[in-house]
Amino acid sequence: MNLKIYFLPAVALSILVACNQGTETVESPTSIASAGAGQASVQDDDSQKDIVKIAVGSKEHTTLVKAVQAADLVNSLSNAGPFTVFAPVNAAFDKLPAGTVEGLLEPSKKADLQNVLEYHVGVGVLKTDLLVDGQSLGQVNGKNITISKKDGKIVVNGTANIIASIPASNGIIHVIDAVLLPPQ
Repeated sequence: MNLKIYFLPAVALSILVACNQGTETVESPTSIASAGAGQASVQDDDSQKDIVKIAVGSKEHTTLVKAVQAADLVNSLSNAGPFTVFAPVNAAFDKLPAGTVEGLLEPSKKADLQNVLEYHVGVGVLKTDLLVDGQSLGQVNGKNITISKKDGKIVVNGTANIIASIPASNGIIHVIDAVLLPPQ
């Protein structure tokens, strides 16, 4: 009886393998090369742009784009999400102490760079009308940011003003004027 339990699936598997011999498809070199490229490699000029494509197209976010690429987060931020991204402009990075950005872009600091960038990303779409004074939001890196309102403006962690909001196909980008540094 025990032999039948093991013997029948083995016979069925053997028949299946024998029938499929010679019918294997061979992928072209192009499809193999692009197979590992991830969501960011999808060419779509008709749909609304995702967060990464919007940032790449912004002359005010070249430092952020370089950092996202160095941290290997391009595909993550190109996925369906939805995400709320607080995106510092180039001038925000310029306010950091000299050498900070360059140091974080070093391959040996990749984990630190990922931590900083993930502190700028939340899961879900939080438009400005959903952000309230005193609100605490969990970020992808596991830390929280705090929202406040001052003179009708939305401020993140008491230092970064939201200066614009841009809808994306996979969430929303809040353009900010300061870099958010995660608590230690």
